[in-house]
Amino acid sequence: MSLWRLRLSLVGTLAIIIGLSTLAFAVILSLTQLFSFWTLAIFVVAFNLIQWLIAPYLIGAIYRVRQVSKSEEPKLVEMVEQLSQKSGIKTPKVMIAKIPLPNAFAYSSPIAGSRVAVTEGLLKTLDSEEVEAVVGHELGHLKHRDVQVMMFVSILPALFYYIGFSMLLSSRYSSREERGGGTAIIGIISIALYWILTMFSLYISRLREYFADRHSATIVEDGPRKLSEGLAKIVYATKNMKKFNRNMGSLNSFKALFISDPDRAEADATSITHMSSHLGDQKLVEEVLRKEVTTLDKIVEVFSTHPNIVKRLRALKELA
Repeated sequence: MSLWRLRLSLVGTLAIIIGLSTLAFAVILSLTQLFSFWTLAIFVVAFNLIQWLIAPYLIGAIYRVRQVSKSEEPKLVEMVEQLSQKSGIKTPKVMIAKIPLPNAFAYSSPIAGSRVAVTEGLLKTLDSEEVEAVVGHELGHLKHRDVQVMMFVSILPALFYYIGFSMLLSSRYSSREERGGGTAIIGIISIALYWILTMFSLYISRLREYFADRHSATIVEDGPRKLSEGLAKIVYATKNMKKFNRNMGSLNSFKALFISDPDRAEADATSITHMSSHLGDQKLVEEVLRKEVTTLDKIVEVFSTHPNIVKRLRALKELA
């Protein structure tokens, strides 16, 4: 997907979300009491803002994340410093998550600052050059302020969900004279809007992954190849790990932050099921690229925070 198409898709999707939300809010305000709506809106916005502010601490607790110094991990810290300089951003705190799942993520808040974390599993699974490409991807998320963007687009679906839930609950205790039926209709429409906006939000999340991939390809020498190999190895290793450890699902609380969706690993790795881990990294990439994207793959992707791995590697191949 070309850069201008990515940007057009992103702007168009944001316009649809904002436009659809504005229209729906206007209709709801005309049919309901103004005070109750604004009370709910303030609650939802405040809840999301608080969640954003404290999220780094929740992430730290769930993934057992700790900050590392240059004396502890000189190669990793120096890598982040150099790539941050190339990205034109302030160097984030470098963190290591004590989990076996090979992955990485970037997150931030006004209180905690910006952070880039790699898991112990990632450092064991990938070569140094592949780790570099993954770090470049995560810095792309910080460069593009993706945490803030996704927080904004997640507020609107959440607001409609609570409006719908409140309306449906209210209709159960309203008599016909009190227009309980009309309240129920508004509730159903709001829940439907919640699902529609959620689908658009997931689409934006997938677009942000393409942008972050492009950023890595730009700042890392031979970035497309390194990132492709890293992604293929992450998918392959995650699939095998989930196959033998069904408790891995407990680590997916903030999977939208990850460079690769752990829940999709099994489906994404179908093309390399029979491959052995001792084969070359580029061979793994070639095996993934041979796979055809089926209709089922496209349907599954619609409900995912991350792009289909085949489409993602093909986009990186175009960049190369």
